[in-house]
Amino acid sequence: MFSATFIFEKKQYDAEFERLDARIAEAARSHPDFLGEDGWEDPRTGRSAVVYYWRTLDGIQALARDGHHIEAKRGYAQWYKGYHVVIAQVLRAYGDGTFDHPVPPGTGAMQTA
Repeated sequence: MFSATFIFEKKQYDAEFERLDARIAEAARSHPDFLGEDGWEDPRTGRSAVVYYWRTLDGIQALARDGHHIEAKRGYAQWYKGYHVVIAQVLRAYGDGTFDHPVPPGTGAMQTA
């Protein structure tokens, strides 16, 4: 399992952003490897993050090749002050299980040294 974290600082969104954002979200959520997402905002820094969870790297790469995603990347500077992406492999997930999450407790197998 993998995660793709998109960290960004917003500028001004417009109708074109909203159109592309909806199409990209639809492409991600309809892919068979897509598991879910989380979103966060840090009022101290003004940054936001969206974490997308995927069964395989193929799902992440398929979204990166999506035409709407490519179009949005070309115009990102009009909507974002900047961005950073982190792709990671999920080794382990745990918690008390009181709320649903795309990566449930007990997922993964972390090796210890």
